[in-house]
Amino acid sequence: MINTPHINPKCEPAKTFLMPGDPKRSEYIASKFLENPVLFNDVRGVSGYTGTYKGHKISVMASGMGIPSMAIYAYELFKIYDVDNIIRIGTSGSNSPSVKLKDIILATSSYSLSSFAKLYDEFDGNELESSYKLNKKIEEVSNNLNINIKKGRIITSDVFDPYCDSEDKYKSHYPSDLDSLASEMESFALFYMAKKFNKNATCLLTITDSKYEDNKLTADEREKSLDEMIILALETAIKED
Repeated sequence: MINTPHINPKCEPAKTFLMPGDPKRSEYIASKFLENPVLFNDVRGVSGYTGTYKGHKISVMASGMGIPSMAIYAYELFKIYDVDNIIRIGTSGSNSPSVKLKDIILATSSYSLSSFAKLYDEFDGNELESSYKLNKKIEEVSNNLNINIKKGRIITSDVFDPYCDSEDKYKSHYPSDLDSLASEMESFALFYMAKKFNKNATCLLTITDSKYEDNKLTADEREKSLDEMIILALETAIKED
C-alpha cells in the first residue's frame, strides 16, 4: 500500500472513517465499539484503527487539532486512499443559550474566517456545507435511536475560544447577524476537502463547554458523554443508502 509522510497503513482502511480529534479517543472507540480492531497507522502518534461494527468494516483515526492538521489527513484519505465518507466526531463550545452541555450538534455548515481555503485553492467564501446524504442518514438514525440532535451552522475558528483575551473583540470579526450553534477548530477544512474531491463529510459535536452555564464537565464526564454521539456516528456509517 502507498505510504505518505502522515499515514503508513498496515492494512486496508475502510471506505468510511470516524474522525475524533484526539488519538486517545480513536483508541477508546476502537477498543470499546469495534470488533477485532487492527492498528493500521501510528505515524506521529496519530492512531488509526480498522475493525468491524455489526459486521461492517469501519476505520477510526484522529485528525489532531486545528484546520491544518485536519486538512492534511482529509486530503490524504480522500485522494490517496479513496475514502468515501468521513464523519468528524468532536467536542465543542456552545454559541447559544439554547445549546446546553452534552447536547449533540449536527453541523449542516461551517463558517470560518481562516485563510486556509483561499491560500489553498483561491476559494472565495467563508462558509461550506456538509454532506446532505450523510446528514439525512444521521437524522434518520437519530430518530430511530431516540437520540436528540440540534442541527445548524457552526463556526470553525483558528483560535481556541476560551483563550481569547476579549470576547467582544473576537466577535467583532464576525457578521453581526451570523447565527451559529457551536464553535470548534476542524470542520471547515474537512468540508472543503470533501467538496474538492467530490466526497462526503459531516460533523457531529458534543457540547462540553458553555459560557451560558456555570457547570463544567469533568474529564470522566467528557469521555462518557461522547458515547451517544459515537453510537450515532457508527450506526449512520453502516446504514444502507
